[in-house]
Amino acid sequence: MGNREDLLAGARQVILEHGVAKATAREIANAAGVSLAAIGYHFGSKEQLITEALVQSLGSGIGDAMEAVVAEHASAPLLEGFAALWNRMPEIFAANREALLASMENAVRMLRSAQPESHLAAAAEHGHEGIVAPLRAARPGMSAADAEAVAKLDYVLVQSLGILWLLNPDVLPSGDELARAVAVIATTGAAPGAASPVIWGAAPGAASPAI
Repeated sequence: MGNREDLLAGARQVILEHGVAKATAREIANAAGVSLAAIGYHFGSKEQLITEALVQSLGSGIGDAMEAVVAEHASAPLLEGFAALWNRMPEIFAANREALLASMENAVRMLRSAQPESHLAAAAEHGHEGIVAPLRAARPGMSAADAEAVAKLDYVLVQSLGILWLLNPDVLPSGDELARAVAVIATTGAAPGAASPVIWGAAPGAASPAI
């Protein structure tokens, strides 16, 4: 690994050991085995390094697990795959609890800082993009616009339900409940006389899915 990768690994180690608030630049540099100046050279600031380390950690932990579930259910109707994914998310959140906590801690610190948008805004804007490619790989017939829309929904749910899971795992809606809500909105939300909306992934001519 190069110095940049060493710093990211060092930051993750220090954050998990001490938390975001107590993670100093010197501790991170020592854990990475590089000079203190390397943080500024590669990332500009300790805050940027911490943000990138957490984004990468959640991407590899939560993102890779989500991608595996999406691929596992690629042959099922999309709504069924959506339900399966969100039925598995509590397990995925549990495996990444410390990274979720650290990410929340970092977000609060950055939002209270003088320039809250500097690092977090870009991460929030592009966070869904890592979900698009696995979706289209699993479902080659899905259009780019549809994949973008589903990815944004999944990303928003990860952010919100991740926080809810940390607060009280028992109140998290199941994937079946979320899929039912999507199906109900899609099949009953059209204006009178409007064409029936398409349920992504449902078999042609099939009735509205009963989740």
